[in-house]
Amino acid sequence: MYNGRDMTELSMMSKRDWTDAELAHFQHSFQQILPYLNSEGQTIQREIMEEMAARK
Repeated sequence: MYNGRDMTELSMMSKRDWTDAELAHFQHSFQQILPYLNSEGQTIQREIMEEMAARK
């Protein structure tokens, strides 16, 4: 189970400052609800994926 900062706190930070665990958790969460995301949620999902790719 994820035990870290919530999206309210993280949304005020650059994705570069998120931990790998935070990126992975929220990427998985957003992936599960992807069909229901509005455009803002889709943008956040894309940014998370881009940050994860940049770290590889």
